[in-house]
Amino acid sequence: MKILYAGSPLASALVLKNLIDFSLSDEGKNLGLEIAGVLTNVPSARGRKKDLIPTEVAVCARENGIPVLEFEHLTADARQAVAPFKPDVLVSFDYGRIFGPKFLGLFPLGGINLHPSALPKHRGCTPVPAAILAGEKQLGITVQKIALKTDEGDILAQGFVDLDGRETTLSLMEGSGADSPVVKKGTELLLCALKNYASGNFDSKPQQGESDYTPFIKKEDGLIDWSRSAVEIDRQIRAYTPWPLCFTGCRGTRLGVLKAEPGDAVAGKTGLVPGTVLPYRKNVGIEVVCGGGTVLVVKELQWQGKKAMDYKSFINGARDFEGSVLALQENLPDGGGSDIQAK
Repeated sequence: MKILYAGSPLASALVLKNLIDFSLSDEGKNLGLEIAGVLTNVPSARGRKKDLIPTEVAVCARENGIPVLEFEHLTADARQAVAPFKPDVLVSFDYGRIFGPKFLGLFPLGGINLHPSALPKHRGCTPVPAAILAGEKQLGITVQKIALKTDEGDILAQGFVDLDGRETTLSLMEGSGADSPVVKKGTELLLCALKNYASGNFDSKPQQGESDYTPFIKKEDGLIDWSRSAVEIDRQIRAYTPWPLCFTGCRGTRLGVLKAEPGDAVAGKTGLVPGTVLPYRKNVGIEVVCGGGTVLVVKELQWQGKKAMDYKSFINGARDFEGSVLALQENLPDGGGSDIQAK
């Protein structure tokens, strides 16, 4: 069974490597699994010099001697390039483009897609941040048939990983490499589906239950609203790591808030406005007043254009930080912190 694999970022490359290793194992060879080629996005310009950098999936494929196809759009040229590989099935994870009927027609067994949510919940492009923002106790992972409507295909396999409330999008997707929860569980589920396909078992079940669609994440989504509770802001910080990262403002400069956790709810007794930095406690962190009298304990920060710092290093260089009201200028409460604005 020949597979065309479609994907782009690191998490997808880690799954690809697992599939390559399995295809070269005795079990994979007995099943006749073969990664015939890889479809990925075109190289993107990065860094100050705008060098063209290939996707992590392209790098992984080339390191393992697998042909790479790079297209901006899946037009007739892409179909003509795929056809000679004579793939039986398309396997996709985090490719980021829609497969049309003509393209899917190249695959006798159709396509299957790995999606990190318990479909039909959190369809769309940002299911992992959505799960963190919602404070869910488990992250669902689904292998579905690729349908013409986004994430509406029948389910081939589904599983869950437990969450302890400290995960970030980065740690769930790729933080521990091949052992990251999405990569590890996702590979397991993909191999289950592929083994079934190889043995002629194509059983699936339609999605059932209420559905929702996750939105595209924008840079401005990282702006912290200190009137929200510490728990909500903590989830926001974890959901938007590694991108777009969360930020606020202080003394005319943008300030990144990279790591934090909810603290003791003592600020309600002070009458201070949300965003106020409380007196520093060396062995705790930098505490900031949030909505409802809650407190966020900040552990890592980053001034715009500077390196990230742990809270102790940060406070050593900002001794007048206590009492500041963190916000961008347009979000400041009346009468507080008039010198704070976006840079």
